[in-house]
Amino acid sequence: MYTISQVSPADRRAQAQIDGLLEQEGIRRDANLDYVCAMYDGDGCVIATGSCFGNTLRCFAVSREHQGEGLLNQLVAHLMQVQLQRGNLHLFVYTKTESARFFQDLGFHCIAQTPGRVSFLENRRAGFPNFLQGLVRECGGPTRSGAAVVMNANPFTLGHQYLAEQAAAQCGVLHLFVVSEDASLVPFAVRRELVKAGTAHLDNVVLHETGPYLISSATFPSYFLQDSAQVSRSHAELDAAVFGSIAQALGITRRYLGDEPASGVTALYNQVLAERLPAAGVECAILPRRQAGRRPISASTVRQCIHDGRWDALEALLPETTLAYFRSAAAADVIRRIQDSRRLIHH
Repeated sequence: MYTISQVSPADRRAQAQIDGLLEQEGIRRDANLDYVCAMYDGDGCVIATGSCFGNTLRCFAVSREHQGEGLLNQLVAHLMQVQLQRGNLHLFVYTKTESARFFQDLGFHCIAQTPGRVSFLENRRAGFPNFLQGLVRECGGPTRSGAAVVMNANPFTLGHQYLAEQAAAQCGVLHLFVVSEDASLVPFAVRRELVKAGTAHLDNVVLHETGPYLISSATFPSYFLQDSAQVSRSHAELDAAVFGSIAQALGITRRYLGDEPASGVTALYNQVLAERLPAAGVECAILPRRQAGRRPISASTVRQCIHDGRWDALEALLPETTLAYFRSAAAADVIRRIQDSRRLIHH
């Protein structure tokens, strides 16, 4: 009789067996999992494993001696029950491409995949198609000479504004996506309003939210949390595949990126996009960052200035619209969050 239970981080024996199972399947365990379970045989040995991160299911492996016994089905049922208890009804699966068919048999639907490596699925048949249709409605249909910029804007700086201005000047319609995952010190609702205010002078910009599909904890957790370069690359490749579908739906033929001298994850992301997107018909244009005092303007620098109380330095880093927000009473809670944080620099 087999049993399934959560594995404590302190259970070194079980954790070592889980790593062994994952390695035999060619899987490197994500560094940031919030629930890990194991299936044990009658002798207490781990024979299968699966994990969660946020509303995603990932890191599945079954011992070769027990494959074909339906254990993966039992693991998925267990993890879906865990997600139900968390209140997560919209679920995603991140799995090896050769395992995707199994999850499709369980009612999951493929959103995107990277050839021979990773597939990304969800448990809603119309989830991603509806998301794409919503994007198209926001701009009145597919666009000619469409281009895109995707930004977190944590917060919106003169660097972000410069990138948007340069891109908008070179295309018919600029689709400006604001990362809607609320994993940043500046909340999404504030970030979106700062981007909207800071680009109001550009009459060919359409603002979009990225939802759970683009640079989210489902597709690209490495953007928000430290992870290995190999895992980060895999996440970036998947995110690029998702963007390829978005670009096709909206008629986007170019994506503008700011060069990245400081953040390793963002630099890797830019590299992956430059490698992958041309095959989807999307040109990547990497623009030099706007500078202040011979240093590239970055949101990390802005957050550090706010943390240290160097308010005068912000005038060279932020547009008037963002400055006005941080000088207002409405920013008090956000300023407190930044000042209390120990994680100000994007890795």
